Amino acid sequence: MRYLIMLNYIDRSLQYYSELGYARYKWSQFTDVPFTPLKAPIVDSRITLISTAGPHVPTAGAQGPGADYNAKAKFFKAITLPKAPTPDLRISHLSYDRKHCMADDSRTWLPMQSLQRAKQNSLIGEITGEVICLPTNRSQRVSIQQDCLEVVGHCLRLKTDVALLVPT
Repeated sequence: MRYLIMLNYIDRSLQYYSELGYARYKWSQFTDVPFTPLKAPIVDSRITLISTAGPHVPTAGAQGPGADYNAKAKFFKAITLPKAPTPDLRISHLSYDRKHCMADDSRTWLPMQSLQRAKQNSLIGEITGEVICLPTNRSQRVSIQQDCLEVVGHCLRLKTDVALLVPT
């Protein structure tokens, strides 16, 4: 038997940050989004995986499944890692609903096996050789003026046609 559990992410996030003393969050809004149609079918496109997960930091304490929030594992610049061998990415540096999520399935933030299967089945084109880790530093200004520019630079260097963003 399957159960569907609905979690109101936005309300929970607002409550969580309010309890930490933050002012009510103002969500980013963009009327002109710089997305463009694909220049070629996705099966002929180069795909780069971008994740908000970050690399395991051995000196930063607990970061595995069920770990408490771990600010020591946080990172502040976009990082690229080779896609093979599959990088050891973790999410303990992120605020997420730890009551309902054990964070024990890395495929939710790094779906590399699914992408490789899609490639083998001729559903997508080439997967670029690096994964981009995108920091989440709670600053729209830093995200726009620093992080996005770094990610775009990496995507240009990797000759990316399609960026697949996997937020956690």
